[in-house]
Amino acid sequence: MKENIILTKKGKSVNGTIQLTGSKSECNRALVIGALSGGKVKVENISDAADTVTLMEALNPKSRVSSQHEDSGLKTEDLRLVNIGPAGTAMRFLAAYFTLQPAGRKGGDEEVILTGSERMKQRPIGILVNALREIGADIGYAENEGFPPLRIKGGFEQKTDTISIKGDISSQYVTALLLIASQLPLGLTLQIEGELTSRPYVEMTLAMLQQAGIQHQWDGNSIYITKQDFKETTLYVEPDWSAASYWYAIAALADEAELFLPGLTAYSLQGDSVITEIMANFGITSQFKDGGVHLKKEPKPLARKIFDMKACPDLAQTVIVVCAALGHDATFTGLETLKIKETDRVAALQNELAKIGVKLIEKGQVYKLDCSQKHIPEKVFINTYDDHRMAMAFAPLALIVPEIEVEDYMVVEKSYPAFWEDLEKAGFSFEVKG
Repeated sequence: MKENIILTKKGKSVNGTIQLTGSKSECNRALVIGALSGGKVKVENISDAADTVTLMEALNPKSRVSSQHEDSGLKTEDLRLVNIGPAGTAMRFLAAYFTLQPAGRKGGDEEVILTGSERMKQRPIGILVNALREIGADIGYAENEGFPPLRIKGGFEQKTDTISIKGDISSQYVTALLLIASQLPLGLTLQIEGELTSRPYVEMTLAMLQQAGIQHQWDGNSIYITKQDFKETTLYVEPDWSAASYWYAIAALADEAELFLPGLTAYSLQGDSVITEIMANFGITSQFKDGGVHLKKEPKPLARKIFDMKACPDLAQTVIVVCAALGHDATFTGLETLKIKETDRVAALQNELAKIGVKLIEKGQVYKLDCSQKHIPEKVFINTYDDHRMAMAFAPLALIVPEIEVEDYMVVEKSYPAFWEDLEKAGFSFEVKG
């Protein structure tokens, strides 16, 4: 049964120290690298995000089914069923990983069925499947063409060492292929077609592979990785900058804010660390010292009105809600991938912002906020659409709305399980409503 949470905040000042969990993005990559290395690569500061826990279970060859998710209804005789629920990253990374991993009982060539939630079955994966097939992988669809669930038989004879893949759909397709490239007999050259969306995530993948001993060459639109062995090392996962973004949003909506987030560094692999630059436009300073980052609110007029979110789409909801709450008629680009996330995030934003009188107007690939009719009601009910980032992006509204009720509050477990408890540490109050 889904439960809601009622969130309030007395006063508009926020201070405290918040210890964030390990980065989900870094951790998911590190876990796959560790599995591919046969244990040579260890991982420290593992995220407690539900998506990461799901991925860890799936990477365990003794795990038959990720039992915390609903039964898929598929027949599983002579199959290994892996149900990753709503974990999109796990779906893409595992699709590539399992093509290299015979998963049979007693060492046989048993097939894997890789499935997920109903929403996951609506999220396209054909581009990645086609790329894997081109390499030679034995992978197909268990239900509908182009969508999960997938049937995968591990182990194959490589057909080619060069493939092309669209770069403007999802960087996770590119990352999934890069993660397995060094374990292919011929290595792999990826030719990226078009502009590469979320480029920092691909850079993160390559940097982590390099830490694990895998070298690459990136020349123009081509990334080349030869067949190589992993080296023995430990990958330390930095705290999650995506989670940190919600604290920047809270600071932006507060009258006064002084927060300390331990463990975060100025030179991060995570593309979402760009939140420091984005929120500087709202008067939030970031000072890196004492082994972390100190946030402080220094009010000033908005310095920027156009935001390109192509490199950091997971920050889009957060920044859009902050602009709306402050009444800034900002313009946003680079939101193309938002429609194929956990939900159609553009439509979800439009629906929920309307509750405070703000419009998000779509004109081609440009989105404009119209805050001319903005109003602050006594109470707002926020639908979350089974999307963790909707819940966390709208929670800071409690600083300007006397009471907000957030639907299905446990949805945050996907990436930031301690979110509500951390809010309480910073002076927010909440009540769970059945």
